[in-house]
Amino acid sequence: MVAGIESSLYALAAGLVVSLMAFSGAFVLWLPPERLRRWVPNLVALAVGVLLGDAFIHLIPDAVARQGDVGGVCLAVLGGLFLFFVLEKWVRWRHDHAPAEGPEVDSAQPMARMNLIGDAVHNFIDGILIAGSFWADPWIGATTTLAIVAHEIPQEIGDVGALIQGGYRPAEAIRYNFYCSLTVLPGIAATLLLGHYAEASLALLLPMAAGGFIYIAASDFIPALHEPAADTGWGQVPAFALGVGFMQSVVVLEPLIATH
Repeated sequence: MVAGIESSLYALAAGLVVSLMAFSGAFVLWLPPERLRRWVPNLVALAVGVLLGDAFIHLIPDAVARQGDVGGVCLAVLGGLFLFFVLEKWVRWRHDHAPAEGPEVDSAQPMARMNLIGDAVHNFIDGILIAGSFWADPWIGATTTLAIVAHEIPQEIGDVGALIQGGYRPAEAIRYNFYCSLTVLPGIAATLLLGHYAEASLALLLPMAAGGFIYIAASDFIPALHEPAADTGWGQVPAFALGVGFMQSVVVLEPLIATH
């Protein structure tokens, strides 16, 4: 029982550490407005690389390893794409029919709100992974947390850029990004309460989150990068590749972290 309480406390502490990674993009607060305007499209391109890299390098392979059924995983990915398509329909309907109550009501575009939804889902899944790994073994929990932190940093930086591109002011982008990162804690709590049932849900949640990431990157972020106002030249290309590279580097580093 004591070991179980200790594992729960470790998992919650790890969740708070992961949530604090949301402040990785806080450097935008100190950028001059003109420089921030030039950097934001590149940060969005970084977010595209991270989202697609996470989906194809982490989430889908992990789901296949858990399910052992490639066809079932592909169906779940398509289910995630469809779900986020419906969510964006609803978000856009809300945006178009929202009453004009002030400057902040219409400031955030659907693209930014979809990113917040996707980020919240992803952090909830991270919470399940963290809690499950700490229950298995504290060392596995620590290495899992380090791996999550390693891919959270570039993702959070890209997310802040995407939120600014979507209409949020820099301080708002950081604040809302942090709020979404806190969903890691309900993910941990659900696993601590439901145990193996929460872990079993990962076989479905992982590919559906991957579908959501692919949808957000392909339907919202990439078209936004091709708009004339966001076209900053070829700098977006290495930023996109860097995002994918970050995700691949986590795969390379995970075995090294686990063996030390």
